[in-house]
Amino acid sequence: MAVSYMIFALICGSLGTLVLGFIAKWVDRKVTARVQWRVGPPWYQPAIDCLKLMGKETIVPAVAQGTGFQYMPLVGLAGTCVAVTMLWVMNLQQGVGFFGDAIVIVYLFAIPALMTILGATASGSPHASLGASREMKLLLSYELPLIIVILVAVVHTGGSFRIGQIVGAQQADGMVFTSISGVLAFLVALLCIQAKLGLIPFDMAEAECELMAGVFTEYSGPPLAVIFMTRFMMLAALPILLITLFLGGVQIAGWAIIGSIIKFVIILVLITLIRNTNPRLRIDQSLRFFWYMMTPIALLALVLALVGRQYGVGWL
Repeated sequence: MAVSYMIFALICGSLGTLVLGFIAKWVDRKVTARVQWRVGPPWYQPAIDCLKLMGKETIVPAVAQGTGFQYMPLVGLAGTCVAVTMLWVMNLQQGVGFFGDAIVIVYLFAIPALMTILGATASGSPHASLGASREMKLLLSYELPLIIVILVAVVHTGGSFRIGQIVGAQQADGMVFTSISGVLAFLVALLCIQAKLGLIPFDMAEAECELMAGVFTEYSGPPLAVIFMTRFMMLAALPILLITLFLGGVQIAGWAIIGSIIKFVIILVLITLIRNTNPRLRIDQSLRFFWYMMTPIALLALVLALVGRQYGVGWL
């Protein structure tokens, strides 16, 4: 693949996902407002918030480690940009990719959380450090069931770790979601990305009523705008990851684009409703939830997928 094409794909994929992230965040805030009997913000409000922060002064605490504190948000944004570009390209051009690209994408999506932990730790704030500790424990709790449910999609689509082949197999033989193991895996993955997005009931790392703003307490100006943009892109990209793994992939040709939009909106609304209908969990409750509930369910889904694959029972 030519370097110029890769650069072009990175720019288009990143900017396109950022715009989609602004729209997704507006939908999230609008649905939240309607649930709470409010009007909600105008459609351009998320973009205005980021532009406003770009013009603010960056205040660095005297006790902060300047380089680590200021540049960790940029590293998180860079990891997200690479992940979403790979996801788009491999959905739209299924022949492009490499063995194990699904694993690479999953771990690229872990970079923002890791950079949040490092940036909060470098800030020197006790509130941010406590939030970083919670973020680290949360990361360790949801990554395992998330990886297991990805294996469910891999088993259903012939054992390939290539995103293009996972999408192609679903378009040829049916969605992973149409099986029992696929439904279980989708539900576990949905709750895992709720935690990855840092949304209620898994927002204990931020917990504004306990830790001010938690991991983001000391951030201001452009670094805070970069954090917001990363979170908006993740809000758009993680539903696309679910569509890719369980719902037949993203298609933009002809009428298929309408189906892709409907799938995206449904997942986004589910995420919003979950965060508006549940109280915040404590970190120990979250750990027990993912380790003792989601991980066994994910393992059950994987076993059902393996049995169904072995004996040719598609509905398993």
